[in-house]
This record gives sequence, structure tokens and C-alpha cells, in this order.
Amino acid sequence: MILSAKNIVKSFGELPILKGVDFHVEEKSIVSIVGSSGAGKTTLLQILGTLEKPDKGELLIAGEQPFCLSEKKLAQFRNQKLGFIFQFHQLLPEFTATENVMLPALIGGLDKTTARKKAETVLNRLGLSERFTHKPSQLSGGEQQRVAVCRALINEPKIIFADEPSGNLDTKNAKELHDLFFQLRDELGHTFVIVTHNDELANMADVLWTMKDGVIQSKM
Repeated sequence: MILSAKNIVKSFGELPILKGVDFHVEEKSIVSIVGSSGAGKTTLLQILGTLEKPDKGELLIAGEQPFCLSEKKLAQFRNQKLGFIFQFHQLLPEFTATENVMLPALIGGLDKTTARKKAETVLNRLGLSERFTHKPSQLSGGEQQRVAVCRALINEPKIIFADEPSGNLDTKNAKELHDLFFQLRDELGHTFVIVTHNDELANMADVLWTMKDGVIQSKM
């Protein structure tokens, strides 16, 4: 098991969001989380990704308890072990595709030459070899999201967390992105945890968790 969360509780002010969530992920699997808006899906994903701390509960990732680390060590852990893909790709507009992908590697301490080589290798693998020097405004929506996937992959993370990754894409690009996740799982052994409203993607996953009113209602 690559991730285990036990009795995760989170409130914002007087509003309870997560009411004791137990959740686990097996290595080299694709896990989806579904539920209506306000069910707590994104808050759970942020806690699993160490971007938000729970009020109560325990999180174990790759044998480590990230919330027991100092802020500096936690930031290093997040950079080295976790990858993130968002609905809106969040690429820096002034940087090229290669430069955007390089960023996590540079933050992790890799030298610029090695980081660039790694970025170009990942971009090439995802079919973007002719887009190295293109800025986000010169890329299609599907290409922008593929660059964001490359950025998530560059540090070879243990888990990739994705929040509505295809929510801003048309049907064709969404299907291509979904197929890409499974290709990466099969060929490179990546693990994905995905919050989605896309029924097709949710039902393709190895495991489907359904949330309602801050708790896990069912698992398939």
C-alpha cells in the first residue's frame, strides 16, 4: 500500500467538511474519487497531497508520516514524492513548455542542464517533441494539459494527484488524457488519485470511491 489515511477530519470555521474519512491506495493503481459538489472531494485530495493539514487523523505515504515533518522537510517531501495536475493547467505564461516542466526539478536542486534534459525526455515521451520552445499561449488546451502532466512526472513521484484534470477539455482531448494516465500506469508504474466528475474516467479506474457529505459512502 502506497498511501493510507485514517479518520481524516477537517473543518473550516464551524463548517465540517470531512467527518472521519478512511482511505487507502495500492501502488501502481488508478483511483478515482467522485461525488456531488460540496461532498469534500477536493479538500480530501488537498490533505492527501499534503497541501492542507487535517484537524485530526493520520496520513502515511510511502512509509512516511508527512505531517510529522518540519515545514521545510514537508516541502521537500512534496517536491520529491508527489505530483499534481489541476483542472486549469497553471502553467506560467512567460515560460516555454520545457521551462514549465523543469521547474519542480530546479526547485528540487537539480542543475539546469540535467533538468532541461529530463524535461525534454518527458515531453518527448508524451508526444510534445515539437513544442519544447512554445509558450502556453501557443499550445492547444490538450497540449497545455499534457505539459502539466509532464511537470507532474519530472521528479518521478510516488503518487500523482489530479483534481478534475479533464474538466477543461473537450471530449476528444479528455479521452486522450484519460488514456495517457493508464498508459503511464502500465508502462511506468505510476499511481494516480483523481477527483473527477467525468463518469467515463471514474469508471475506468481500478478503484472508485464515492463521497457524500464529508464521508466515504462506498468503494467499488
